[in-house]
Amino acid sequence: MTYQSEERNLSHPSQVWSHDMGRYRSAAARPRRITAGLLVALLALPLPSLAAPFWGERQSSPVDTPLDALVPGAWIWGGDDTRGGPMAVVVSLTEQRAYVYRNGVLIGVSTISSGRPGYDTPTGVFTVLQKDRDHRSNLYNDAPMPFQQRLTWDGIALHAGGLPGYPESHGCVHLPSGFARHLFDASNLGMTVVVAKAGEAPVSLVHPGPASPIDPHTGADIDSPPLANGQPWAWALSPPTVGPISMILSRSDRMLVVYRNGIEIGRSRVELARPDEHGGTRAYIVEGGATGTSANPEPSANTASSTATNTPTAPASTPTMPSWIAIGVPGAEQQAGQRVPASVVNQVSLPDAFKARLLPLLVPGSVLVATDAPLSAQSNGEHLRVIDSAGPRGWLDEVDTARHLGGD
Repeated sequence: MTYQSEERNLSHPSQVWSHDMGRYRSAAARPRRITAGLLVALLALPLPSLAAPFWGERQSSPVDTPLDALVPGAWIWGGDDTRGGPMAVVVSLTEQRAYVYRNGVLIGVSTISSGRPGYDTPTGVFTVLQKDRDHRSNLYNDAPMPFQQRLTWDGIALHAGGLPGYPESHGCVHLPSGFARHLFDASNLGMTVVVAKAGEAPVSLVHPGPASPIDPHTGADIDSPPLANGQPWAWALSPPTVGPISMILSRSDRMLVVYRNGIEIGRSRVELARPDEHGGTRAYIVEGGATGTSANPEPSANTASSTATNTPTAPASTPTMPSWIAIGVPGAEQQAGQRVPASVVNQVSLPDAFKARLLPLLVPGSVLVATDAPLSAQSNGEHLRVIDSAGPRGWLDEVDTARHLGGD
């Protein structure tokens, strides 16, 4: 019968006697055997996924930062109000930038990195098919792709990723992590995303401005005709009757554009009493509703919109302008909640007939964005300088160049 017992040897306290083996065995060797066994067991376990890197700047740049001054990884985000109307994204492959609009108004801009040669990001109109906050690639070694918003089922998506200043992805649109998180939290499934580049899309999509160049519901580019010479304002024939109101005031164009539920419903020339007194991009929200009543005459049925002549007939009663408070935007956070003095509000002069249509629609929550920028790139014939979209020579040498349509 074989048996073991352990007895301490007083002259060698670190040793034990093994009767079956007939020799001394160091007690210190036993923990080493146990440690080795644990190591083998641990190596057999599945390794946990590494945490995703953080790409790009951690904070938004000020809203008045010139877009050509946004370095790779920089971004601007000006609004998280999910009640503000439909969202849409325009990705300019030419500029290597993404533009985010809510209810027709630009609320965010970011540098991007699109597909490198051989993995070109497709252009066209897409919708967000799937959202995954912690997505990982099933093609590229479990690579982290956080805040993923899928555009195609073969692998094209918006997600946080590397931003070297030129196209370097496998087809996806890489965004800074901070910007990607804001966009992920604000968007819904079905959000429209238009990807455009020079030579394949109108200039308004390749070089977007502060007013949305697309219909957020369909992705179709919008051809908003400018007001004719001498025409002070225009109003849509059959504007949406529900949805939030947003407005853009361009000081350089002297123009106010009104959106409802993402669709332009009117525009008007404006007079600014002291145009040099206020500048930069600022956002305001209606605090109190307008008062009074208005006559809203039916537009002529044989025109595309209700338009004004040089001598419009004012309605019998015109409502008054509501009260406004400032929204804190990046670079002007300290202004959040400040009431806008009536003396400042009254510096903006609109035709009475246009006000008769607009003011009854302004309710608490309606938004106005005032900017020095023209409403579109075509307004002044100038385009912003774009980020260099060509990578350095030899930059493909260190990456896998196997062709694949998708990026996840």
